[in-house]
Amino acid sequence: MTQFGIDVTADDIVDSLGFFDNWEERYKYIIDLGKELSPMSESYRTEEFLVRGCQSQVWLVDEHRDGKLFFQADSDAFIVKGLLGVVLAAFNGKTPGEILGFDVDAYFGQLDLLQHLSSTRGNGLKAMVKRIKDKAAAIH
Repeated sequence: MTQFGIDVTADDIVDSLGFFDNWEERYKYIIDLGKELSPMSESYRTEEFLVRGCQSQVWLVDEHRDGKLFFQADSDAFIVKGLLGVVLAAFNGKTPGEILGFDVDAYFGQLDLLQHLSSTRGNGLKAMVKRIKDKAAAIH
């Protein structure tokens, strides 16, 4: 499996989004972030890896190695792919304990993200996080 293809952390994203004056620029940054995700093999675009609760199609694959979880994700929508980048920056390459202990609500609050998404996109974002935390809990 190819690892997440960008080398940013949750702190990097908080800092970067803070530089932009408006949400139009922030959305552009988020979409560009999604373009940096590693391409996902078609073999993973199956029902097994589909995340339920998302407005768009989202696939999430995990791999557990060396005590850490690594994720690869993809979507059929540009903004959602960018949101996957935001989520994966917080969780990729972390131990199950670190994933479970991460305060994602505070992270999204720092980004002021949920107020600028439709309720269905916000619910999809929460479904992605739940899937990742469920994977971590199953291993922990």
